[in-house]
Amino acid sequence: MLDIKFLINNKDAVKENIKKKFQDDKLPLVDEVADLYAQIMEAKHISEDLRAQRNKLSAQVPVLMKEGKKEEAEAIRAQVKENAVIMKEKEALMDELTVRYEDIMKRIPQMIDASVPIGKDDSENVEVERFGEPVVPDYEIPYHAEIMQSLGGLDKESAGRVAGEGFYYLLGDVARLHEAVLAYARDFMIDHGFTYVIPPFMMHKNIVEGVMSFEEMEAMMYKIEGEDLYMIGTSEHTMIGRFVGQMIDEKTLPLTLTSYSPCFRKETGAHGLEERGVYRIHQFEKQEMIVICKPEESMDWYNKMWKLSVDLFRSMEIPVRQLECCSGDLANLKVKSCDIEAWSPRQKKYFEVCSCSNLGDAQARRLKIRTKGENGTYLVHTLNNTVVAPPRMLIALLENHYQADGTVNVPEVLRPYMGGKAVLTPVKK
Repeated sequence: MLDIKFLINNKDAVKENIKKKFQDDKLPLVDEVADLYAQIMEAKHISEDLRAQRNKLSAQVPVLMKEGKKEEAEAIRAQVKENAVIMKEKEALMDELTVRYEDIMKRIPQMIDASVPIGKDDSENVEVERFGEPVVPDYEIPYHAEIMQSLGGLDKESAGRVAGEGFYYLLGDVARLHEAVLAYARDFMIDHGFTYVIPPFMMHKNIVEGVMSFEEMEAMMYKIEGEDLYMIGTSEHTMIGRFVGQMIDEKTLPLTLTSYSPCFRKETGAHGLEERGVYRIHQFEKQEMIVICKPEESMDWYNKMWKLSVDLFRSMEIPVRQLECCSGDLANLKVKSCDIEAWSPRQKKYFEVCSCSNLGDAQARRLKIRTKGENGTYLVHTLNNTVVAPPRMLIALLENHYQADGTVNVPEVLRPYMGGKAVLTPVKK
C-alpha cells in the first residue's frame, strides 16, 4: 500500500507504474482515491473545528447560568446540540468514505523497482544466470511420482480416498528424505545467522489483509468456517504478522529469521500433467527465510537471500537458474522478485523451487510495523524467500540423482540426516 501523500504528489508516476503492471483498469482509482482523501480530510477538519467550538461553548454555559443569563445559556446549548448533529453527520461520512478509500489503496500496486523488466506475465520473465551444468543422462528418467512409488514412498490413491485430489502420503525412505531436506535447510540457515522459528499455522483476517493482496487471498487461502481464522499458505504470513502494530528497536535490525511450517493452498485453477504427482498440491511443508530491515538495506538483503537459495541447492548438486520476474508477474505488494528454478532432466527444462521477494514498506504500512532512529519514526522493509519447499524440491533431487539402475544417490550433505544412507534402492515387488 502506498503512502497517500506520495500518491497525491506523484500521480503520473503511480499511473505509469500501473501501466507497467498491465493493470490499466486501475488507472481511474488514482484520481478517485486522491479525491476521497480530500473529502475525508475536509470532513475531519470540519468535525474537529465543531468539537473545539462545542468544548468552548459548553464551558460558557455554567458561567452564564451562574450570572443568571438563562436565555443566553439555553441559546448556547441549542448551538452545541446543532453542532453535535453536524459533527455526527461528518463523522459518519468519514467512516463511509474511509471504507472505500482503504479498499482502493489496497488495490493500487506498490511502486516497482526501476530494475524490474517490463512484461505482461511469467512468460516474459528474464533468465539472469545459471548455476551448475544442466545434464540430460543417456537413460530415461521416469516421472517423479513413479520414482517415489518405485522406492515405496508415495501413496496418492489412499490420500485421495481420505482427503481428495491434491493430497498424498509419503512413506519410508522418501518420507525420511523429505524430513532430511527440511532439517538440513534449517541448519543451513541457522549456520548463516538466521534465528529458527516455528510460527502459528493460522491467522486472523487483518493479518491476511496486511501481508497479501485481495486477489491472492481469494485464490490461495482456506478459511475456518465460523471463526476469524485462515490457514497459512506460507509461514511468511504469520512471521511478518508477529510484528503487527509494533515499534521495533532500530538497534535490533536487521531481523533475520527462518521458519518451518506446513502450508495450505487452494491452488485454484491448477491443471496439467504435473498435477498427477506432488508438484502442485494443497498441503506441503516449507522452510522460509524472512528479513526485516532498514529501507536502505533491503536491496542488499534481497540479493543475499536469493543467493542463499542458490548455494543451498548447489550444495545438493542440483543445477539451478535465477529468473527475474517481470512487472506483470509481480504481486501487487512486491517491489522486486525473482524465482530460483531447478533443472528437471526428465522435462529438459527448469521449474520453480524458490521465490524471493522484496516488498519494500508495503506490508509494514498495512500492519503498522515501524522503527525509530535519529531522524524519527519510519516504516521498516520486509523480505521473504523460500529456503526449500518439499515435496516439490524432492522432484529436483530425485530426478537429478536418479541412476540408470533405478537407485537414487543421496547428496552427501543429506546423509547425516538419513542415518548415513548414501543410496535409495527400489522396493522389490
